[in-house]
Amino acid sequence: MQYFNIDSLSMIMTAVLAIVLLPVIIHSFIYFNDNSAPAKSRLIYFGAMLLLTAALFFGYISSHIAMTWVFTEVTTLAAGILIYRHGDSLALEAVWKYVFVCAISVTFIFIGILFWSLAMMHCGCTDLSYASLAQHSAEMDPRWTRLGFLFIFAGYTAKMGLFPMFTAGIDAKDNAPSPAAAILSSALINLGFVGIFRAWSVVSMGGCATWGRALLITTALLTIFIATTYMVRIDNMKRLLAYSSIEHAAIVVLGLCFGPVGVTFAILHLIMHSFVKCGLFLHFGQMARIYKSKMMSHMGDYFNLNPFGAIVLLLGLFSVTAVPPSGMFISELGIFGAMVSSGNVWAVVVTALLLTVLIWAVVKGLIKVVFLPRKDSLPALEPVRIHWAESLTQLLLFVLAILIGYGCPAWLSDIVSQTASMIY
Repeated sequence: MQYFNIDSLSMIMTAVLAIVLLPVIIHSFIYFNDNSAPAKSRLIYFGAMLLLTAALFFGYISSHIAMTWVFTEVTTLAAGILIYRHGDSLALEAVWKYVFVCAISVTFIFIGILFWSLAMMHCGCTDLSYASLAQHSAEMDPRWTRLGFLFIFAGYTAKMGLFPMFTAGIDAKDNAPSPAAAILSSALINLGFVGIFRAWSVVSMGGCATWGRALLITTALLTIFIATTYMVRIDNMKRLLAYSSIEHAAIVVLGLCFGPVGVTFAILHLIMHSFVKCGLFLHFGQMARIYKSKMMSHMGDYFNLNPFGAIVLLLGLFSVTAVPPSGMFISELGIFGAMVSSGNVWAVVVTALLLTVLIWAVVKGLIKVVFLPRKDSLPALEPVRIHWAESLTQLLLFVLAILIGYGCPAWLSDIVSQTASMIY
């Protein structure tokens, strides 16, 4: 029985991991240079980062549902260590919440695997590799198939950041150091997507596709609604970025429901989101050094304090809100087009209305930070010099996302199309 395999999906996710990991490591060194820490603390941090990277890689290339489950749990342990880097009471609370919710989620996945093993017994097969599950999907007992997918999907929502288990990830990204939050909001979300994608590829080929599609659409719309509700009144910039991640995760899940075109644009959207969100969290590290705060109400006049960084932040703002020249504008447009072609105009209208409010909330907050002066009642800032070269990594990530959106190379299009064929 083969437990690992490099296919088109794992190739994409591994490449994204490699690209975001380099700037994360660079800014981790910058973070430690700015925050004096003993050698032991640095060793624990980079050891946890190495463990997380290894678990993500093996989770991506797992060809057996149990192996994906195992390495998903390993990421929980590694992420918990990274979240607790600051060692304060809020970080401890975030770690316990994250570990507790993720422990429930992996239990759900395990229960779902048990249900699918019962469904496979109906076919006279005991092999739970993804290839075997897909091969026997039409013969599997639909009752156990539905129950299994329900639990597996609910379990992976904790990693991808979807309703109902999105809350742990919000606190985790808020309390983790900015470089750690960057990889949690990109590569770790991608592992949740891999788990959902591979499970959905089994269900979509069987007799439960219509039921499963309704579940995905409902979950995605609820997630976007929750993200919009919170983002209109959030002052904490890191939490704003974290809620933005769950909104984009929901858009990706919507794309999975609407044919090969929807899946293709969903994967491209996920790739670009990984680069953009990683860049934004890394850039927040610079802003935190200037303002000594996460609250946007404590910020302002950023353009004068860090001119080149402010330009990069504005590019990141356009990118994350999917406003041209954002590459994600193209992928969102493609997903909306697939939804319209499938006759789900109502879903397009609901999603567009929610995204309009959400974009307004993000733009309103960040534009004030960049251009408006700080409140006179706030204490004066200590002078902090941010070298313009520190923003280059974020600029390159944002530009890469734009290039993928507007000029996707043929080889990447072929790999993404090959991945989409795994479902449709």
